[in-house]
Amino acid sequence: MTASEGSSVAGASGDGFAQFEEGRRSPLRRLQHLLHRYPTIVPFVVLALGLAVFSLIVGARFFQPFNLSLILQQVTIIAVLGVAQTLVILTAGIDLSVGAIMILCTIVMGHLAVSAGLPQEAAFAAALLVGLGCGAINGVLVTYLRLPPFIVTLGTWSVFGALFLYYSGSQTIRSQVVAAEAPLLQWMGAATSLGGARFTAGTLVMLLVAAAVWYMLNRTAFGRHVYAVGDDAEAARLSGIDAKRTLLSVYALSGLICAIAAWVLIGRIGAISPTSGGSANLDSITAVVIGGTSLFGGRGSIVGTLVGALIVGVFRNGLALAGLDALWQEFTVGLLIIVAVGLDQWIRRVSA
Repeated sequence: MTASEGSSVAGASGDGFAQFEEGRRSPLRRLQHLLHRYPTIVPFVVLALGLAVFSLIVGARFFQPFNLSLILQQVTIIAVLGVAQTLVILTAGIDLSVGAIMILCTIVMGHLAVSAGLPQEAAFAAALLVGLGCGAINGVLVTYLRLPPFIVTLGTWSVFGALFLYYSGSQTIRSQVVAAEAPLLQWMGAATSLGGARFTAGTLVMLLVAAAVWYMLNRTAFGRHVYAVGDDAEAARLSGIDAKRTLLSVYALSGLICAIAAWVLIGRIGAISPTSGGSANLDSITAVVIGGTSLFGGRGSIVGTLVGALIVGVFRNGLALAGLDALWQEFTVGLLIIVAVGLDQWIRRVSA
C-alpha cells in the first residue's frame, strides 16, 4: 500500500525507525478491506437478496417447507462436487473432469453390482477406488509433468467420458432394476418428512462431506498447506511444504469425493445412466466461484461453496416458479458468474 492510499509518514521514531500512521479510508475502501478479510459475506448477502426477491415475485409458495427442502435436494450433487472443486481451486487449479469422474463411478458401481453380480458394498468400494485413481491421474499430470490444470482436466474429461460411454454401452440401467438388484445404491434417495419438508440421506451425506473437508482445511496442517500452495507455491516450497505431495493429495481427494457424489446421484435419480449429471461439471465451478473462492487460489471456504450452491438452487427454483424457462435460468446463472469473478478481481486489488 502506498502512503497516499492509506497511510502517511509520521516521521522517525526515537529508535531510528520510520513510523507510519493509518490515514482515513473511504467507505468504499473499508468495504473492500472487509470483503477481503471475510470473503463469505458476499454470497450470504446474495442469497438473502435472492430469497427476498423471489418471495416478492413468487409469493408464499416459495417459502413453503416442501419447496425449500426441494431446493436443498436439487443442490446436493452440485454441493458435493463443489466441495471437490473447491479443494482444487484453492491450489490455483481447476478440475473440469469432476462431472465425468462422477458419472464414470456411477457406471462402475452400477455394472459391478447389477450386471457382474458383485456385492453392493464391493461395487461401492470399487467406485471409490476408481474416483481416487482418476483424481490421482490428474494430480500426477499436473504435479510431476507440470501440465496446466485446465488442459489436463479438459483432456481427462474427454478420456473419462469415452470410458464410461464404452463401459456402459450407452445403455441405462433402469431404476426398477437397480431397486431389485442393488437397493443399497439408491439409499441416498431415502427420505424423511418433517413439518412438510422432505430430507434425503443424500442431503445428510452432503453436510457430512462438507463438514469433514471444512475441518481438514481449517484445523489441520494439511489444510494450511493447501492454502499456502494456492497463495504462492514457490514460497510454500521454500518454507518447507512439500508442494507436489500436497497438490497430488488434493486432486486424489477431489476424485474420491466425486465417487461419493456418484452414489448421491444414483439416489437422486434412481437409475444409472451415462447421460445423467451433464451440467454438474459447470454447476460445481459456478457454486465455487459464486461462493467467493478465488480462481487464483489461496482464498475461499467450504461454507462459501455451500452458500454458492444454494444461490444457484434458489435462482433456478425461483425463476422456474415465476414461469421463466430454462434458457433464462442459464442466462441468470451466467450473469452471476461474471459478477462474482468481477467482484473477486476488485476485492483482490486491496492487496495490490
